[in-house]
Amino acid sequence: MDREHSNFAQLNGLRFHYLTWGDPGRPMLICLHGLRSYGRTFAGLAETLADRFYIVAPDQRGRGETDWDTEQNYFADQYAADLGALIDHLGAGTVHVLGHSMGGINALTYALTHAGRFDSLILEDSGPEADASAGIARILKELQTTPLAFDSMDEARAFWRSIRPNATEAAIESRVANSMKSVDGKIVWRHDQRGIGECRIKQASTRPNPDLWPALSALSCPVLVLRGANSDYLDPARVKRMCETNPQVAAHEVEGAGHYVHDDNPVDFNRVVGAFLDSVAAERGAGRG
Repeated sequence: MDREHSNFAQLNGLRFHYLTWGDPGRPMLICLHGLRSYGRTFAGLAETLADRFYIVAPDQRGRGETDWDTEQNYFADQYAADLGALIDHLGAGTVHVLGHSMGGINALTYALTHAGRFDSLILEDSGPEADASAGIARILKELQTTPLAFDSMDEARAFWRSIRPNATEAAIESRVANSMKSVDGKIVWRHDQRGIGECRIKQASTRPNPDLWPALSALSCPVLVLRGANSDYLDPARVKRMCETNPQVAAHEVEGAGHYVHDDNPVDFNRVVGAFLDSVAAERGAGRG
């Protein structure tokens, strides 16, 4: 029951793909990937947790094996609606959620109106006011300069290494395998690179993310802010404010990692996330007792 399973569901007008690990009777953890990622990016974490949690990792709209949005509605409120639809589809009352970067923004956007559905929230290098970070400028530049096609997988691999210099070799291979495909002799993106890029660039100037400080304040569940020590996206001052905003918020810094914590230092990432979730589950169990 702990091995990876592939699933599909019709949600909000699109065919969504999501992966699961573990027994559905265990506490549920939904993992939300970042801007140009995919559900399987959390496979390593899932394998360490599947003996005690039910892990669900969707390909968010426009990514992986999920449909592309022809209207390019790749905005936080739509992603939040997708998260709600997935939770309802899974028949869950409350869930643990982990969100990396954009995934964390999407989780907080959902929390603006559904804070009571979280058993816990893990924000992997993510938080309010992300649009003001230095990392956003880097990401927008990447979106503007990323080729739409490559001549070979080696060329695609070299591109990923150039923009993810600190990621492990396994993480780079995962990105090549799960974000690229061969079409007519060219290597192209599995995700809607053009649509996501145009939407994100437009969002930076015309439709910024909502104010997410109220979402953080509204959460009554345990919250872990997991920052990469070398991150250019989530600065220490903002982490400090997040902890001050809500006494449920705790923070941990992962050494040797930048913005892509689970790609840069998966060993420490998996260890810290597992310890946090185990402590939350133990507290909930003690409360029921």
